[in-house]
Amino acid sequence: QVHVVESGGGLVQPGGSLRLSCAAAGSISRINAMGWYRQAPGKQREEVATITWASSTNYADSVKGRFTISRDNAKNTVYLQMNSLKPEDTAVYYCYVDCTRGIWRNNYWGQGTQVTVSS
Repeated sequence: QVHVVESGGGLVQPGGSLRLSCAAAGSISRINAMGWYRQAPGKQREEVATITWASSTNYADSVKGRFTISRDNAKNTVYLQMNSLKPEDTAVYYCYVDCTRGIWRNNYWGQGTQVTVSS
């Protein structure tokens, strides 16, 4: 089994910052990439940021310049530093892990952490 656990969500005022963490554990042979999606009420899930274990990154246009994704390969952990938060960033943020277990490659998801941006 592969377990994915997110943390760091909360309530912040517009312009504030949060740092999300995501750790993967289990019988993992190799992690290929980790990243974050988010889903707001009534809206479709959207990709926020992704980082490969070679440190290539990708960001949604809506968060470029405000969010930074990073990783610690040794700890199987990814972080999302969110600055200059806006009310439209309010959503449940889900971490995913693209990993290889033996000969199989699959994506695994965390339970989500709530981010609320409101005055």
